[in-house]
Amino acid sequence: MDTWRFAVPAGVTDWAIALGVAALLLGTGLFGPHPAGGRGVLGCALLAAGGLALAARRRAPLVVLAVTGLSAVGCLGAGFQVLAVSYLVAVYGAVRAGHRRVALAASIGLLAALHLTALISGGGSARDMVTQARSTLEIAWLIAAFAAGEAVRQAERRADEAELTREETARRRADEERLRIARELHDSLTHQISVVKVQSEVAVHVARRRGEQVPEALLAIQEAGREASRELRATLEALRDDDTAPPPGLDHIPDLVKRFRTSGLETTLTIEGQPHAVPAAVGRTAYRIVQESLTNVARHAAATAASVLLDYRPGALTIRVDDNGKATSHPAPTPGLGLLGMRERATALGGRLRTGPRSTGGFTVQAELPTNGAS
Repeated sequence: MDTWRFAVPAGVTDWAIALGVAALLLGTGLFGPHPAGGRGVLGCALLAAGGLALAARRRAPLVVLAVTGLSAVGCLGAGFQVLAVSYLVAVYGAVRAGHRRVALAASIGLLAALHLTALISGGGSARDMVTQARSTLEIAWLIAAFAAGEAVRQAERRADEAELTREETARRRADEERLRIARELHDSLTHQISVVKVQSEVAVHVARRRGEQVPEALLAIQEAGREASRELRATLEALRDDDTAPPPGLDHIPDLVKRFRTSGLETTLTIEGQPHAVPAAVGRTAYRIVQESLTNVARHAAATAASVLLDYRPGALTIRVDDNGKATSHPAPTPGLGLLGMRERATALGGRLRTGPRSTGGFTVQAELPTNGAS
């Protein structure tokens, strides 16, 4: 059977404590000896105010400390012989918040004020004995409240330090694992990819020197080897150094378009909708799709112009790259890694990719990426 846990908001707890203390003070004051008339009404108002002020003890502990202290002195001056429970709770809250010295100084001042008020408001040996007993009890309760607040503060501080230590340990273990993976990739996969890349380039070079037609499959292997080598090198750099620059995202697309424009391809960028922050994975995928699409245009399409469209929609980002080249010259998505890689990136985020020739000539790559579920 499932166990349900309900978290009570801190504000609700504070108000419950404030109302409970106010009710306790009023009940104790009214059922004990108390003055009548205006002094009685004033005393009741001060008792209620001191209790209700505790609702703000988390937000303004020092203000609550002052209010409850003045309330305790005022109630005693009005003739109510009630223990300052609200002030004790305020001391606990102030010490827990780290205001130990202020709480100590305020408590010493309050004890002196209460003693002086008791001496002024009454006299006689019997009254003096009651005042001394009351002072002793208040000192004991103040020490208890101070100790409880300090104990809770120290416990919370140790809990925070333990959490920080756990985070640092987890981060260190992640760094060690990242470096281990980088070493494994470098020792095994890098060598194999380098062999494929070198062998394919040698085969292409020999075929061209002999005047033979280079097979499309061999060209695809050569291009795949180059791309894999670049991606692996970038991955290893990111794994080895956690302080490297973050991977490119949407903010880097204008610079990407500018680089292709300076290389001779007339490239334009259009942004539609209201730009807003998107998950990092969506930004990286959008950049890679634009980068791969423009690379294909520059290498294979014999195009003179290309356009990039970023359309921000509610819950989705649409990327569209059009060119005016020869649609049939684009590599097919099955042997080549370009279009296939873009489709895999989009699908991994729950999106989709559509490619194909345009009715007016050229080629289109369009991706729709959800922005409300990626991370």
